[in-house]
Amino acid sequence: MTDSTAPAPPERRARGRPRAWTDTSEQNVIKALDRGIAVLERLGEIGGCTLSELAAALDQPAASIYRVLFTLETRGMVEFDADSQTWNIGAGAFRIGSRFLRRSSLAEQARPALRALMEATGETANLGVERHGQVLFLSQVETHAAIRAFFPPGTLSPMHSSGIGKALLAQMPPSRVEEIVKRHDLARFTQTTLTDPQALAADLAATRARGYAIDDEEKNAGMRCVAAPIFDMHGEAVAGVSVSGPAQRLPQAALPDLAQEVMRAARQITQGIGGNTGAGAG
Repeated sequence: MTDSTAPAPPERRARGRPRAWTDTSEQNVIKALDRGIAVLERLGEIGGCTLSELAAALDQPAASIYRVLFTLETRGMVEFDADSQTWNIGAGAFRIGSRFLRRSSLAEQARPALRALMEATGETANLGVERHGQVLFLSQVETHAAIRAFFPPGTLSPMHSSGIGKALLAQMPPSRVEEIVKRHDLARFTQTTLTDPQALAADLAATRARGYAIDDEEKNAGMRCVAAPIFDMHGEAVAGVSVSGPAQRLPQAALPDLAQEVMRAARQITQGIGGNTGAGAG
């Protein structure tokens, strides 16, 4: 009598893309989908705007943009305000975007430290990461003061004029910094923006030495920021935490003490995500 039991076939591994997929040419881009995402991104940047304003901003025919908006509206991605005749980002887009935060424990782990930092300093506390050579703000705890900095989650900012951006740049190899500068340039926003690569390199060296970065009214005149990096288990800077506020409330003489609170929060978050708290020293 023979054993008719056959071995089970090996379990097939699930894949996120076709086998040996290396073709990243433009022919694989779904143009209609790409156009819809471009409309959604621009609407998010502009905020509430009319059809004609959005069409002008994208340099596209209003009829084409309307079809995209109508499609997005059916999925809850955008909303139309009949009274003001303006289009806005919808709840559907928020729900999808919020899942990015749930993908990692970083924002969740950082929240208590951000709140404690805001209470200790009296200024707005921010959390951000690097995405494609820019700072992407993930979370913020606002100060109770009437005049305050505001970086809602999802905001993108140039790295060279941001406290968090410079705190992260200071931990990167020179080749990566050069790549980001080449890709995004060193645009000037105020009189104190660092637009010279050598000046930026000197600032990053000082940032590494002291353990924190300073945005001295470099993005917005009248606003200062102090930031420190957050490290993962490998000692790599994966995020940054900062406090920001009006320069009159953050005088130069107060920045070293303020930086101690920021670095304390950075260490707390680093520990919370299982990171190397000894990284980045010196």
